[in-house]
Amino acid sequence: MQDDEPLEEWARRRAERRAASKGKRRAMPLGEGPHRGAHVDPGAPRAIEEWTGAEWSVVGVAENLAVAQALLHPSPPVQEKPVEWDRPALGKGRGRHRKPSPADERDQ
Repeated sequence: MQDDEPLEEWARRRAERRAASKGKRRAMPLGEGPHRGAHVDPGAPRAIEEWTGAEWSVVGVAENLAVAQALLHPSPPVQEKPVEWDRPALGKGRGRHRKPSPADERDQ
């Protein structure tokens, strides 16, 4: 016998899944024939569709595959490197963590 989950639990999980998928977008080719892979006919215009939770609705049109990909997957913002701060000047010598070689001891 299978343990059935309560209907309320199932409905809650279903609502969470549907809410999480809302706003997802895809590009569909507007060319002739059946919908095939995105790489087929990259110069064809693309319809940009968004999932509303119940159906795909058209929100725009892109000239070609490259423009559609730029709309669907924008590049992350470039983070500026922090301005380099003034470091204290290093003192004379090789550092405290290194033992001087016998030649260095003779020079001193």
